[in-house]
Amino acid sequence: MNGQRVLLVDDEEELRRSTAQALELFGLDVQTFSNADHVLELTGFGFDGVVVSDIRMPGIDGMTLLHRIRELDAEIPVILVTGHGDVQLAVKAMREGAYDFLEKPFTPQHLAGIIRRGLDRRGLVLENRRLKAVAGKRDDLETRLPGRTQVMVDLRYSIRAIGAADADTLIIGETGVGKEVVARALHDVSPRTNRPFIAINCAALPENLIESELFGHEAGAFPGALRPRYGKFEHGRGGTILLDEIGSMPVDLQAKFLRVLQERVITRLGSNEMVPLDVRFIATSKVDLEAEVAAGRFRADLFYRLNVATIHVPSLAQRRADIPLLFLQLVREAAARYGREDMDVPADMISAVAQRDWPGNVRELRNAADRLVLGLDVKPGETAGSVRDGGKEGMGRLADKVAAFERNLIAGEIAAHGGALRPVYESLGISRKTLYEKMQKYGLDKKLLGPEHLLQDERDG
Repeated sequence: MNGQRVLLVDDEEELRRSTAQALELFGLDVQTFSNADHVLELTGFGFDGVVVSDIRMPGIDGMTLLHRIRELDAEIPVILVTGHGDVQLAVKAMREGAYDFLEKPFTPQHLAGIIRRGLDRRGLVLENRRLKAVAGKRDDLETRLPGRTQVMVDLRYSIRAIGAADADTLIIGETGVGKEVVARALHDVSPRTNRPFIAINCAALPENLIESELFGHEAGAFPGALRPRYGKFEHGRGGTILLDEIGSMPVDLQAKFLRVLQERVITRLGSNEMVPLDVRFIATSKVDLEAEVAAGRFRADLFYRLNVATIHVPSLAQRRADIPLLFLQLVREAAARYGREDMDVPADMISAVAQRDWPGNVRELRNAADRLVLGLDVKPGETAGSVRDGGKEGMGRLADKVAAFERNLIAGEIAAHGGALRPVYESLGISRKTLYEKMQKYGLDKKLLGPEHLLQDERDG
């Protein structure tokens, strides 16, 4: 299949193995996963395959995986599989961007046929993108990092040049400017594009587990280590490791990381054996690392080792002329993400957007676009306390609209899951108690659930 891959995700081991074996008999290159955690590390603008996922799984379910893949690249074919025959869920999946929807039980021939069509489509998408790039037209990089100002033209040039060089890179920029988007772009234009992209938030790593998370451990290395485990660094072999907000990395760990950077080897906890490491490191920082070095919070030798190739991501204040077009693009993306029709943005609103300061940069601008598409009636640039007419009346209208949106979202999820509440509160990321309270608040218990569904939920309990 010319290197094209099928990423198969299913939490049922026997079904996953048998499906993979059947697809391989049809000449397909299949890589299997018991959950969706690592699938996102292999997908992106350079991914040349398709994703086949069970729709109901613990943790990240098929619908959530679909949404996250579409955030990376909306044209990656995602085929969802269910054993529940839920027509409403099938319609919802197709409306939200699934390539196809398959009901269990299915024949391997049927699935293989859908996959081949998806691979053909993906191949055409990638070829079309390459031709556009050769012709000097708008390409993937300009789609992900739009802007006609010189600082954005220079940024895209730097990404293409540094990305192809495969050098370790430091990305500097304010909160919300899109540092991780730049890191993803560097990975996708590099020779490592078809290998894992592992993002590690240095500020979120638990101190007592940092070394185990990054370097891995052997069985018995510490209490509770019952079996050997790869760390993040080893898991990303052949690919790219993103160290997000590296300024938050503890000083004692910085020395160990410097050795990894210099020697490209790691040693798991509880082991004396050195493991070769073929990865590219990309680090991001929103703080001035030189100032951190001066303050003794960041090692000078690590800073100079990372500072060989540096990319500065401009804030919106540095490219104000790009804001109107960027906002319109974000509105279009939000409409597609929420299944809404494209909308015309009034000229006075675009003018207000362009004139306003955006301290949260692209992230804040995206939130404003989302609110507009969701009909929350908040002018971009205004807070809840200054909605249109201002004061408590404005807040009341906003609260009503937020409540209406929340009620419709919960009602839609309950209907989509046939009245079973466990998948509802799991998909919404809330507790069962919170869901019950919101159902009572919005009067959803009697309108959407029959006695048989309530009994089923008690059994699921």
